[in-house]
Amino acid sequence: MPANILYDIGTVTLSDELIATIAGTAAVENYGIVAMNSKSASDALLQLVGSENMKRGVKVTVLEDGVTLDIDLHVTVMYGVSLNAVAQNAVSNVKYRVEDLTGLSVRNVNIFVEAIKV
Repeated sequence: MPANILYDIGTVTLSDELIATIAGTAAVENYGIVAMNSKSASDALLQLVGSENMKRGVKVTVLEDGVTLDIDLHVTVMYGVSLNAVAQNAVSNVKYRVEDLTGLSVRNVNIFVEAIKV
């Protein structure tokens, strides 16, 4: 479900793919996150082909009010880093970037560490 921002003169509709791309880009900017993991079969196929897809591993849920989001990130982290520190940095960076660029409110950013890369 896309997010809608209502103005006096009209409505701006932001697709889930746009929000996922912003969130994925913000996530991989953080030290310690080396990759986003596939969350679906189509994402896995694109990963095998070598396509760079910043929304891979990101799930955006728009809540009932249409302007509040929950974001799930499936990531691979670097071996030897503090998982807690990496997760906290990623949560704050993703929340800030999405809210700043879209004007929407982010309720939760959930990090799922799926692998560790040596």
